[in-house]
Amino acid sequence: MAEPLLRLTGVHTHIGRYHILQGVDLAVPEGELTMLLGCNGAGKTTALRTIMGLWRASNGTLLFAGTELGALATPDISRLGIGYVPENMGVFASLTVAENMTLAARERAIDRQRLDWIFSLFPALRRFWSLPAGNLSGGQKQMLAIARAMIEPRRLILIDEPSKGLAPAIVDALIEAMRELKRTATTILMVEQNFRMAQALGDGVAVMEDGRIVHTGRMAALAADTGLQARLLGLSLGAHQ
Repeated sequence: MAEPLLRLTGVHTHIGRYHILQGVDLAVPEGELTMLLGCNGAGKTTALRTIMGLWRASNGTLLFAGTELGALATPDISRLGIGYVPENMGVFASLTVAENMTLAARERAIDRQRLDWIFSLFPALRRFWSLPAGNLSGGQKQMLAIARAMIEPRRLILIDEPSKGLAPAIVDALIEAMRELKRTATTILMVEQNFRMAQALGDGVAVMEDGRIVHTGRMAALAADTGLQARLLGLSLGAHQ
């Protein structure tokens, strides 16, 4: 089997006196979308933030394409080709959509062909290009947050709960955009609570509980096994729709 693009081995993360990640082992295959599922407080967001260097692992290894991430600063991790879409979106409300996108582009120069491709996925960004990002709706802000991660080709994109609080029609638009991104062979690690989105997009799946990975497998197999869903998550994944 090919070596995964991203591998976490025995990763522990402490935040203050709290021991959040307690020996996480996770492999993210290249070219796939891996869903990271689990109940609230399981450690999913902490895992993404630890990969990005926003929180430091206190033990364990994080290998991305053979490079150890543990000692690197977040900007250096980003330069390796890793994008990050946080749960709070991180949009600069006082800046225009154009300025938000330019800040995310390498050398502050946007590739016009790639931008046109993004506009085809998120037409609202073209309409509001010159307006402050704070004027956007919640769904449009999420589109902007994802578009910023896509404005440059990335080997890996980490996405934290993109559908949270969004209307079903917006979730459908995000699903289609993620499918297009998958077709570029971009590797994606996504935290998600919406089962419909997870089932539609996930290739592999990892389930977290109390700071550990307790299950890995194929998303289709988990979606088809209600008993496994109940054992791992306490209820059918269909309840997350």
